[in-house]
Order: sequence, then structure tokens, then C-alpha cells
Amino acid sequence: MPAHPTGIPIQLEPLVTRVLAPNASPYTYSGTQTHVVGTTDLAIIDPGPDDPAHIAALLDVIAGRPVTAIVITHHHRDHSPASRPLAATTGAPIVGPRAHHVADDALPLDAAFDADYAPDRVLEEGDTVSGDGWTLRAIATPGHTSNHLAYALPESGA
Repeated sequence: MPAHPTGIPIQLEPLVTRVLAPNASPYTYSGTQTHVVGTTDLAIIDPGPDDPAHIAALLDVIAGRPVTAIVITHHHRDHSPASRPLAATTGAPIVGPRAHHVADDALPLDAAFDADYAPDRVLEEGDTVSGDGWTLRAIATPGHTSNHLAYALPESGA
């Protein structure tokens, strides 16, 4: 597995910065990619695991700017748990897909899900979250999980 820097903000485009979480594994490859969208007010997409070093790195990127929303694509344990401490620190709502519950006869699958995920606002296909100069539009992309969402950023075509 190639080494990638964790905790270091990498500007992908004018509106998007990526911060890699330090949770490399066969499932996450080099780590969960958290994306920070915006310049004056922000959205944080998939804040990752509840890892103090990763949360500190995200707070460094935020640098005191307001966070409009903490946006979740799906609630696997490597994507959503950091949403709660970030919401407590920033006051931002957690938004994303409806919580997915695996059938009782498939309990081993539940281990991958963040059992404490509870969005403040449920997003569906076409719903938007926006801030100063950016909009995230939810796109239903079932597959990885049945309730998975991706987000388009129309301002840049991403």
C-alpha cells in the first residue's frame, strides 16, 4: 500500500480540500478521504472515524470558519463517527442519507455501520446543501450501501 500523507490538507480545486484520515486498511486503502467544500463557510463531507488526530486536522483546516453542514455519503464506521464531535464543536447539523438498518438475520453486516448515526436532516435524491459560492446536490448512488449518496458540486462541475 503506497504511503499517503494523513492529516495534511490537499487543495483539489478552488472549492475542495481533501484531508486523509489515518485509518489505512484493506477496506479504506490509504484512509478515509474527508472533503472540505467552500472558502468562507464550509461543508465537511464524510468526516471519517472518531480519531482525535484526524478531528484536530479538520479543525485546523476549518480555521474558525463557519461550518454549514457535516455531510455524510453513507454511515459506515470509517465515514460518519467523527460527525458527532465535529457537530458538537462547530454547531453544524449532520445531513445525509436515512440511517440504514440491516435485517436482524444479517447481524454480522451491522458491524460495518455506525450504530449511532442519526442525521439532523435526511437528504434524498436532488436535495441540496449550500453555502457562500457552493452547492452540494445529492445523487442517489446505491451499491456500496443501499442508501448511499454522492454529491455534485455544480459550481465546478465536480
